[in-house]
Amino acid sequence: MAARYKSLQITLVRTFVVEGVGSGGDYHNVKGGHWLIDSPISTPMSGWEKYRSSRTSWGINVLGSFCVEIEASDGTKGFATGFGGPPACWLVKQHFERFLIGADPRNTNSLFEQMYRASMFYGRKGLPVAVISVIDLALWDLKGKLWGEPVYRLLGGNTRERLHFYCTGPEPAAAKEMGFIGAKVPLPYGPDEGQAGLRKNVDFLTKHRQSVGLDFPLRVDCYMSLTVPYTIQLVKACEDLNIDWWEECLTPDDSDGFEQIKRAHPTVKFTTGEHEYSRYGFRKLIKGRNLDILQPDVMWVGGMSELQRISAMASAYDIPVVPHASGPYSYHFVISQPNSPFQEYLANSPDGKSVLPVFGDLFINEPIPAKGYLEVDDLEKPGFGLELNPHARLISGDHLLNPIPQKGLEPHGKGDEDDTATFGQIK
Repeated sequence: MAARYKSLQITLVRTFVVEGVGSGGDYHNVKGGHWLIDSPISTPMSGWEKYRSSRTSWGINVLGSFCVEIEASDGTKGFATGFGGPPACWLVKQHFERFLIGADPRNTNSLFEQMYRASMFYGRKGLPVAVISVIDLALWDLKGKLWGEPVYRLLGGNTRERLHFYCTGPEPAAAKEMGFIGAKVPLPYGPDEGQAGLRKNVDFLTKHRQSVGLDFPLRVDCYMSLTVPYTIQLVKACEDLNIDWWEECLTPDDSDGFEQIKRAHPTVKFTTGEHEYSRYGFRKLIKGRNLDILQPDVMWVGGMSELQRISAMASAYDIPVVPHASGPYSYHFVISQPNSPFQEYLANSPDGKSVLPVFGDLFINEPIPAKGYLEVDDLEKPGFGLELNPHARLISGDHLLNPIPQKGLEPHGKGDEDDTATFGQIK
């Protein structure tokens, strides 16, 4: 096999968006009425009353799902999904493709560095890194298929035979009944809703604590929406509820704020990381030792290549890494890491009371933790083991880029009889 693949190049890079809702890597692009978008959830936009009733009102699903397929010179293909929609297709075609075509797809470290550094002047975080993440995951899928091995084996093999999950959703009692080892609920009300909102938060969490009993792990997702004073007050008000952890209380840019809330509540667990990007973003979070668990999203943080580096840094500080959602991409990572004790399952059913594929109908064989766990044998197929649904509602990125976006301006007289030194001819 080594001789067969001594020379290998990427020959094609294809991009797609997903038509409609409920399919692909944009978790929030779901039908109206789904708990993820249309239930009370505190967000950074909760300061404006008109944006409280639905998260789609302020555009949480504005980009939509996006997919990348990378084909090697021997015909092997790698495929991955994430979020980014048409802008992601544009970035791949106009910028990142140049680093891929002709390169060896097995050189994932080098390809990540080239794409990350070349986009540093406009990227470093957000959409550009999310796009790189999907490309990186497609490369890992391709590598696994080349060698006939699941990705978790390429990461060092399994560290356990069974992968346990906790469930994020609106009904912890249902999660417990389905066999999950813990549950996480979204906090309904934010600081701008005052003391009345704070009391409703306490009542909400008290109700769910009573529904699952005192010992079942109950966690709270605050979705970047709180302030330091409000967090300190809320955690104090809930100290008798035995909340297992408080997640993403502060804006990702207030890393110093975690020191303050940890100082106020040193025995309480605080977590964050799903909206942080790259190892550079996580470096300060790790060195501060104010967080008890890190939660990078492999479809956003830089892909599998960057997630490994973040995990290695965290392990040196004995900080567990429990990735945010991301379906099978996270499953392969977590089962290979001694520093990742379990995984999140993001409830994809509209009412959060049943277990459905994270990526909807995009794949025909996505493994799901129907009883709160997966066996390592469920992840045995090459690459990420995901088979694309032949009826997937994919729209080629080429259709979105036709005509191809224009290049920059060139002197009008270049290659022209008219040598007037003017600009305006777009090539």
